[in-house]
Amino acid sequence: MLNKKSKTSSIIYHTFMIGLGFLMIYPILWMFASALKPEAEIFHNAASLIPSELRWENYTIGWEGYGRYGFDLFFKNSMIVTSFVVLGALFSSSLVAYGFARLQFKFQKILFACLLGTVMLPIQVVIIPQYILFHKIGWVNTFLPLIVPAFLGGSAFFIFLMVQFIRGIPRELDESAVIDGCSQFGIFWHIILPLCKPALITVTIFAFMWTWDDFFTPLIFLQDTKLYTVALGLRGFMDPDAMTAWGPLIAMSSLSLLPQFILFIFCQKYIVEGIATTGLK
Repeated sequence: MLNKKSKTSSIIYHTFMIGLGFLMIYPILWMFASALKPEAEIFHNAASLIPSELRWENYTIGWEGYGRYGFDLFFKNSMIVTSFVVLGALFSSSLVAYGFARLQFKFQKILFACLLGTVMLPIQVVIIPQYILFHKIGWVNTFLPLIVPAFLGGSAFFIFLMVQFIRGIPRELDESAVIDGCSQFGIFWHIILPLCKPALITVTIFAFMWTWDDFFTPLIFLQDTKLYTVALGLRGFMDPDAMTAWGPLIAMSSLSLLPQFILFIFCQKYIVEGIATTGLK
């Protein structure tokens, strides 16, 4: 009787989870299906995931871009910006986090509290002073406003993540390295950094996804079409004064997700490990 009841509960549970999972993944399935639909069918037969005919030309038209610039240029720009931002986030967040987690200095707790306070600041609050600063030094309409801040501390969330992870590493390792004549930077580089692999991969994934998807910041700082990232390039298919090219737009949107899917598939096991271990003391 108990086995029958347990089997029934298991069937109900798995049926519910499969249904919930399908609802969560349905928008992505719809996007990939709509990328192959005729233009008139995308919204008139929106619920269906099976195109009446396959329109592969949506991808070729979308890849050609618009004007003098193909979508390969936008992908290259996004990859350049994202790669440098990820490198900057890894370097600066780990270095700053090591200082907060291992070194003792004046006003340490106050500065760390201020750091955590910046997590609650929306981008709209800081974007105006940033724009004024970068405009005065001539960085507007270049990739520098998107890249340089990542090398100067980057995200407070990444620093907090790394601080919590480093605090979980035994201090005895630092003391042994000091006895062997290792400097503070040597301890950071040779002892702490290799042990932070799960947290570093977590930072890599989040930095990549947030930068790749970012629309607002490139919109503010980039003006020339040749500098557009993928997010800005997708906007070019939408014309309020004419008909929006929905087929190529959705096709390029589906392609823009592939780098994130690939990164997530290869690194997903480190996300849980990196986040779970940040609470260890």
